[in-house]
Amino acid sequence: MAVVASPGSSRPPTGPRVRILTAVPLCDGHDSAITTINLELARRGLEVIYLGYHQAASAIARAAVQEDAHAVGLSSYNGGHLVFFKEVLARLRARDGADIPVFGGGGGTITAADARALQRAGVRRIFFAGTPLDEIANLLQQEFTRPGRPKSGFSGDRALARAITQAESAPAARRARRAGPRRRRSTGPITIGIAGPGGAGKSTLIDELTSRFLRTRRTGRIAILANDPSHPGSGGAILGDRVSAIHAQDDRVFFRSLATRGHPTGLSAAAPAALDLIRASGEFDLVFVESIGIGQESDPFRVLGGGPRLVDFVLLVLSPHYGGRIQLQKIALLHGADFVALNKCDDPRAATARAELTARLAANEHGQPLHATIAARHHDPGVDALWNALAAAAGLEPAGGEKACQMEVSE
Repeated sequence: MAVVASPGSSRPPTGPRVRILTAVPLCDGHDSAITTINLELARRGLEVIYLGYHQAASAIARAAVQEDAHAVGLSSYNGGHLVFFKEVLARLRARDGADIPVFGGGGGTITAADARALQRAGVRRIFFAGTPLDEIANLLQQEFTRPGRPKSGFSGDRALARAITQAESAPAARRARRAGPRRRRSTGPITIGIAGPGGAGKSTLIDELTSRFLRTRRTGRIAILANDPSHPGSGGAILGDRVSAIHAQDDRVFFRSLATRGHPTGLSAAAPAALDLIRASGEFDLVFVESIGIGQESDPFRVLGGGPRLVDFVLLVLSPHYGGRIQLQKIALLHGADFVALNKCDDPRAATARAELTARLAANEHGQPLHATIAARHHDPGVDALWNALAAAAGLEPAGGEKACQMEVSE
């Protein structure tokens, strides 16, 4: 999609939030246009879930259903739009998502005749080069706003996704009643909260841990709740954690993005209710909850106050550039986290950081393990060791007699 930005058009949203899933098709070699559009739509109050570029129609449909997206926007410059847009529509129908509209654009590659053909096939709208972004944002707000009511015909991931949407839209008092008190549970999936500063590599690490769940267990499912901050002015958001979620393209993974919508804890206010819905579904063996990038006093999973915890275990992820030993004394979750990972250990500062973190954790006298990881490297032995530790804590023995990852420590 190629469009024109109008300066000074950012404004707070009114009415329900519109959640748009955007993606770039297979064989489309860049995402410069859609990245610009994503930012501008968020600046105008929409929540944009970005899937990434070089995406298959099946991955787009899966994500749209799990996100309960109001619409799917495709940016296509490779000339294959007549086939690809129709394939996305077909995949949506196959996944109980026939009601999710598809729109898109492609600069000069989609002609007016092509647009008419796509609209006859069921594509809602094609935007052409030069369309002002204010016009696009207004049309998306007008055409794709819908109430988040339950639908009796939904089942599986679509029903769960719509229930989470209802929780997001519910008043705070109703969410609190639904979620109830948090406690460590003897049944149901184990929940692991993952926190850390922005840029520590949380999303990539979660994806690598997800790959190990899928590899070591032939059955069972994993759910991921990924929280991202909302824009303080417009209320929009870029929900971009799916870009790193390569293994979320497996049907055994349920992935849902949540915007904080002004909630100051590092999680969406709907996260507790969403967790309860995931637990109640009976579909999952393990749940990861990723907070937004946190600060020194942050405690998104309520592990420091002595009250009921939001999750069963907390993993704190840091990178070597945390600023030195004095800064380590200020990070509250270093006292309360059950597991600590020093990620990006291919950084030259990693050896010093590992020594300082080891000393800091030893001073706690809680027996907290430190795992040195390089999540950006597939088959990293440090991530293997971290997965084994998490799986052991969660009681996830390898299914089907398979061998677990080797427990090695990345030096």
